[in-house]
Amino acid sequence: MKHQKNHTSTITYRSGDESLLDDIQMLWEALNRHHRDAAVNFKSHYENVTFEMRKKNLLLKAKNGQLRIEIAVDQETAESVGYCISRVEFSGDAEIESLYVLETYRGLGLGETLLSNAIAWMDEMGARTKIVSVAVGNEKAFSFYERFGFYPRKTQLEQIK
Repeated sequence: MKHQKNHTSTITYRSGDESLLDDIQMLWEALNRHHRDAAVNFKSHYENVTFEMRKKNLLLKAKNGQLRIEIAVDQETAESVGYCISRVEFSGDAEIESLYVLETYRGLGLGETLLSNAIAWMDEMGARTKIVSVAVGNEKAFSFYERFGFYPRKTQLEQIK
């Protein structure tokens, strides 16, 4: 179903801690498929990783600080249409762990709102540094993140097993 740009008034946001993880499973799985399809070298990683594996990883990370999940909800359909997971470690290092908006809702400002809210929360939590990782194959996301002051700093290589 295609949504019109005037439907942004029906979008509300809710936020919380890791207890909201299960609420974003379908959206995370859509993001994982997007990464799999765009992947250059690590297609099998995205094919083999499950939501339960990612959830376990995020819960481990949450023990080193605080995790925040924000979900964009279309009130007309009660459907979750986007989310952002961010975390701040006790050290002050902060990371946007995951951000996704359903394709039919892109261009409505949801991603901007989710990311702006995450950055504001990180600042409130005293974040020293903020990072976001962008998967190879998804470089088109660079321009989105650059609008918020995120720029490529280094390239991390990972051994394929």
